[in-house]
Amino acid sequence: MTHGGMTVGRVRSVFRHEHAATMSQPITIISSMATRQVLADLIDQYQRATGQRATAESVGGVDAAKRVQAGETFDVVMLASNAIDQLTDAGRIVRGSRVDLVRSGVSVAVRAGAPRPDISTERALEQAVLGAASLSYSTGPSGVALRKLFERWGIAAQIEGRIVQAPPGVPVGRLVADGKVELGFQQLSELLPLKGIDIVGPLPPEIQIITTFSAGIAATSQQTDAARAMLAYMASRDADEAKRRQGMDPA
Repeated sequence: MTHGGMTVGRVRSVFRHEHAATMSQPITIISSMATRQVLADLIDQYQRATGQRATAESVGGVDAAKRVQAGETFDVVMLASNAIDQLTDAGRIVRGSRVDLVRSGVSVAVRAGAPRPDISTERALEQAVLGAASLSYSTGPSGVALRKLFERWGIAAQIEGRIVQAPPGVPVGRLVADGKVELGFQQLSELLPLKGIDIVGPLPPEIQIITTFSAGIAATSQQTDAARAMLAYMASRDADEAKRRQGMDPA
């Protein structure tokens, strides 16, 4: 299953000949919040191309993984690649079905109209963090990486009391917009749709945190062929524009 290997025409052909009987059944997807908007765009694009319907539920990545691990029924799971691998090892995702879809970096946001700190270099970002009265980051992989970065800088203990943890499923940008947090770190794709914030920019290249989001077919799926065809399309070049529009890069 390679990028560009499943064109719109090929997808239509696959569905016409192999999946006509199952077209009436929506493909069910669970994903993390980071991919909510790009997934919605891809589902809409795919339905227009093939007629196949799909429904997606986007929640905190940790909660999504727990629900899949508990045996809740889905056709497709879309999470950070390491979470997909863990669920595969646990027998919750069909081995060999993983498809890497997007790469996503972390950006910094402040409340709309607030002063924008200098984050152009690693040292400048460290000073911005030290100067912030409060800050927040997600509970996902990027948050774990940020904590390690603060520890490497030797400032983790110093800023511990200023960190506001966003509840799973609640965008960090919402805390920033509401004035509850001065400096917010989150995937650009989650910041772009929010009003009331200014996106200062991405983390400096030397410390940028890139998360690859992948999808796999759930072991509970009863329509694996339909799910496999949809994932092939989402990994193809036909999906690249939608991914970039949401602040992500094709994987």
